[in-house]
Amino acid sequence: MSTTALEVFFFALITAVATGLGAIPFLFFKKITINWLGISNAIAAGLMLTASFTLIFEGMAYGLWKTMLGIFAGLIFILISNKFLSQRDDLQLSNLNGVDAKKAILLLGVMTLHSFTEGVGVGVSFGGGEDLGIFITAAIALHNIPEGLAICLTLIPRGMKIWKASLWCVFTSLPQPIMAIPAFVFVEVFNPFLPVGLGFAAGAMIWMVFSEILPEAEGKTDSNTIGVVITLSIMAMFIFQYYLR
Repeated sequence: MSTTALEVFFFALITAVATGLGAIPFLFFKKITINWLGISNAIAAGLMLTASFTLIFEGMAYGLWKTMLGIFAGLIFILISNKFLSQRDDLQLSNLNGVDAKKAILLLGVMTLHSFTEGVGVGVSFGGGEDLGIFITAAIALHNIPEGLAICLTLIPRGMKIWKASLWCVFTSLPQPIMAIPAFVFVEVFNPFLPVGLGFAAGAMIWMVFSEILPEAEGKTDSNTIGVVITLSIMAMFIFQYYLR
C-alpha cells in the first residue's frame, strides 16, 4: 500500500513534537545557578556544533559547492538578522526582554529555518519508499530531542517557564510537517535544494555558537569547564548519532 500525503504529514508532525521532549531534563533541575547557566550554554554550544557539522557532511553527499553556498547564505542571513535585532530596544519574547530576548529570537529563528530542511528531508525520503521514509522520520525525531534540549538550555536558564520553552521547541519544528508534503509530492523539484538548505542551517548555527552562546558561557564559568563540557557534549552527540544510524 502506497503512502499518502496525509500520512507523511503525520509522520513529520511526530518529529516536531519530539523536539519538545528536550525540556524533560529541566523537570528534575529546579535551581539554576550562575555557574550552571554557563555550563548550560556550553552544552548547547556542543550540541549545536555537532548538529551543524552533521548537516554539512549530509549536504556534501548531495553536492559540495551547493552546501558551501548554503553555509555562506546562512552566515549572511544571520548577520543581517543580528544587525536588525540589535537596533531594536523593545524586543520581548514571553517573559524575556532586551539582550535575552534578542538571543532567544535569533536561536529560535535559526532552529526554525533549520526545520524547513528537515521537513524536505522527510518528504523526499518517503518519495523513495515507506520503509526509507519511516527510518528517516525516526532518525530525525530522535535527533530533534537533543536539538530541543539545546534550545531549552538557552531559554529556561534565562527565566522562561519549562512548558513555554517546550512549546517553543515544538514551534521551531513545525516547518517539518509543513514542508514534508510538497517535498513528498514534488520530490524531483525539492531534491536539488537539500544541500543548500542543509548548509544554510549549519552556517547560521555555527555563527550563533561562536558569536552569542559561547561568549555568554565565558562570563559565567571558567574556560576549563567550558572546554570540558563542550568536548563531552560533542562526544555524546556523535555517539548518539552513530547508534541512531
